[in-house]
Amino acid sequence: MDKPNLWTKDFLIVSFTNFFLYFIHYLLISTIAIFTIDQFHASESMGGLAAGIFVIGMLFGRLFSGKYIDQVGQKKILFIGFIFSVITILLYFSITNLPILFLVRFLHGAAFGVASTATGTIVQHIIPDTRRGEGTGYYGLSTTLASAVGPFFGILINQHLGFRMNFVACTALIGISFLVSLFLKVPNVEFHKDPLEKEKGFKLSDFFEAKAIPISIVSILIGISYSSVLSFLTVYAQEINLVNAAGFFFVVYAIATLVTRPYMGKLFDMKGDNAVMYPVLIVFALGLIILGHAHQGIILLLSGACIGIGYGTFITSAQAIAVKASPKSRIGLATSTFFMFADFGAGFGPFLLGFLIPLTGYRNLYETMAILVVAATVLYYFLHGRKKSHETSSYEETLV
Repeated sequence: MDKPNLWTKDFLIVSFTNFFLYFIHYLLISTIAIFTIDQFHASESMGGLAAGIFVIGMLFGRLFSGKYIDQVGQKKILFIGFIFSVITILLYFSITNLPILFLVRFLHGAAFGVASTATGTIVQHIIPDTRRGEGTGYYGLSTTLASAVGPFFGILINQHLGFRMNFVACTALIGISFLVSLFLKVPNVEFHKDPLEKEKGFKLSDFFEAKAIPISIVSILIGISYSSVLSFLTVYAQEINLVNAAGFFFVVYAIATLVTRPYMGKLFDMKGDNAVMYPVLIVFALGLIILGHAHQGIILLLSGACIGIGYGTFITSAQAIAVKASPKSRIGLATSTFFMFADFGAGFGPFLLGFLIPLTGYRNLYETMAILVVAATVLYYFLHGRKKSHETSSYEETLV
């Protein structure tokens, strides 16, 4: 039997749209900490907060969009997120002090949370059921590419044109992304009446999918670990005199992920969750250890490759696990639940680590984060890994 087509027009459009959303996110989050420290003479913890508060706003955006996306409509929620994003990005031009910066970052995060939850939910309805891991992996490449070129251009623009030009670039990119999304055709998804009836009223199940929570808890620790790289790599590179190499860190990160993810997605579908998750978590921890011991540019870039394979594969695989474990009628909630937990770790991470850095220094920080990843691996075993990797998921049962 031939495999169902994955590379449809709508799959490409939603991936392209998601790429621009995350491009803007990574362009700003990789440079906002050093901008805050330099522009407002703030502390490292305040620089971390400026980076992380965006993700806290994202939590709120995902919280409410996850509840209403299947009721209001996926494309309507996507457009709401885009309109909100355009407004908040324009507000960056009004920043004159730290309170305004924090407010704008929070609002932008909320807008991004709404839009990215919509793209993440839409693509899960576009991907054929039998190619869930593979399709989610390929879709995740849009995020991976954004995580590479976003910081690269953000640092480049900051060095040569000034940070304000980053705001100009983000304004242009969100406009392009919105225009592309207009051509997206969202599948009509019919839901049974009973599940929707049960979702009436205000209760936790309105905002969280319980079956997605175990793997989502693991993502908190992984998010904290990765936030140490995303928010403080530029400052760390300045300290160890490897700024030029750091500019290519996320490029190597993306290349490593591009090369390995197609194989990882197929391995996920054929061999199960554990065949992918344990190796990539170990590689992620190894990458953090290498980063903490980097004295040469080539070593710094080697750590980028390991982190790309490790963290980049974990996120898409863990999202696929969350979706597989959940009922089909709650894919939107499962997607938002997973990313809310991951965002929580990535959001609070920079702020918390800002207090840790003066005690440990950057090198010891990354070794500590490697230990945290090992702890997350053990937690994964108890929350999900010890179950049979091939056992039928709730999602698959809904298709029978």
